[in-house]
Amino acid sequence: MPQTKRTPAGEALSGLILDLFRLNSLLFTSGDRLVAGLGLTSARWQILGAIVTAERPQPVAWLARDLGAARQNVQRIVNDLEREGLVTFETNPHHRRAQLVVLTDKGRQAFDAAMRLQLPWVNGLSDGLSVTDIETVSRVVTTLRGRLEKGEEPDGRG
Repeated sequence: MPQTKRTPAGEALSGLILDLFRLNSLLFTSGDRLVAGLGLTSARWQILGAIVTAERPQPVAWLARDLGAARQNVQRIVNDLEREGLVTFETNPHHRRAQLVVLTDKGRQAFDAAMRLQLPWVNGLSDGLSVTDIETVSRVVTTLRGRLEKGEEPDGRG
């Protein structure tokens, strides 16, 4: 017989998911305001960050996978970044059609400037929160993300 009522944990998680949706929207809006003067958006900043943190140049599909985003959306933004001289494309020796995305000096400068702006913002946002609480939330989010990425659906669809 199918369940007709959420478990206490399911109810709490449902509330957390709604809060995370709202938080995601607020983070993007706040990030957009924070980096607007640099000619960036949160989405562009996020992709620059993925390029910076990658161990080596990657194709768009890999960046999209790492971000949990649709390849087409990442491709569109990367194309915009390339037109503005923040990234360039290099030949991929392993795949003729999937070029590698490489940060330019201008792109590195823009990312570094964004991170300088982020420093006082994130310190202010975290003011009054305990590191333990933040680490607990991070573990919960990481666990949920891992389950969803693995396709672990409780109803057997995964």
